[in-house]
Amino acid sequence: MHITQLNRECLLHLFSFLDKDSRKNLARTCPQLQDVFEDPALWPLLHFRSLTELKKDNFLLSPALRSLSICWHSSRVQVCSIEDWLKSALQRNICSRHESLVNDFLLQVCDRCPNLASVTLSGCGHVTDDCLARLLRCCPRLRALHLENCARVTNRTLTAVAAHGRALQTLHVDFCRNVSAAGLRRLSAACPRLTLRAEHSAAMIPDQLPRGPHAPGAALRKLLLR
Repeated sequence: MHITQLNRECLLHLFSFLDKDSRKNLARTCPQLQDVFEDPALWPLLHFRSLTELKKDNFLLSPALRSLSICWHSSRVQVCSIEDWLKSALQRNICSRHESLVNDFLLQVCDRCPNLASVTLSGCGHVTDDCLARLLRCCPRLRALHLENCARVTNRTLTAVAAHGRALQTLHVDFCRNVSAAGLRRLSAACPRLTLRAEHSAAMIPDQLPRGPHAPGAALRKLLLR
């Protein structure tokens, strides 16, 4: 019996055991299997272990997506977590190659995946408050948001959760150093039913722009204060 003689339900079940690359390779063998690969029912869950995976064409974004995870564990995460005004030219060059990848990808998710229920971002040092706020607005069914070691996440994300996270039940902001204890208290008061965890976040030293007219980054500080 040839694989293409199986009904669609069986083919979807077989595809579900394969990783993204294997699904794509199998889909290339014939139009029928390509059609199965493009079935949204095959893609309720997406997990990425590196940022380069976000640029591949071996997955499908659709309203069927319920759970998204981007967990990047790399030495480059440490470079991303350095304050922008402290980075050397080499470090800025490293970041420039992937700085917008997660934000751009999440914007696609906002447009295509309104039924998303769970998002996990770990080591995504460049993801911004604005991007997370848009995600909360565009995915009203989001129930769980887990953030870990996301250096640019601040109290603005907590404010967005209070304003737009109507379905949110669980929020983790672990090792997010720019989230403050005061911001966490405000969110807890505004959303008493929210299960909130912030392991080490409020106890970490937040980013602070250098003081003084001749300090590195002084011009950036003036611009931000305007």
